[in-house]
Amino acid sequence: MSEESVVDRNPEILGGVPVFRGTRVPIRNLIDYLEAGDSLEVFLDHFPSVTRELAVAALEEAAEALGAVATPA
Repeated sequence: MSEESVVDRNPEILGGVPVFRGTRVPIRNLIDYLEAGDSLEVFLDHFPSVTRELAVAALEEAAEALGAVATPA
C-alpha cells in the first residue's frame, strides 16, 4: 500500500465526512455493510465507484490505526 491515504476529508464533500478517495462514498458505509453481515462483494456491487483495492486499503488503514492506539493487556 502506498503512503497516500485512501481516505479524503474535505469540508466541500459531505461536510468533511471521511470518504473513499476520488468518490463521495463515506467510509462508514463500508463499516455499516460489514457490521450488518454483508460481504465486501455486496458493498462493491452497491458502490461501483469504490474499487476493491480502495476498500481493502481502507480496512488496512483502519486496522493500522487501531493497532497504533491499542494497549497490551
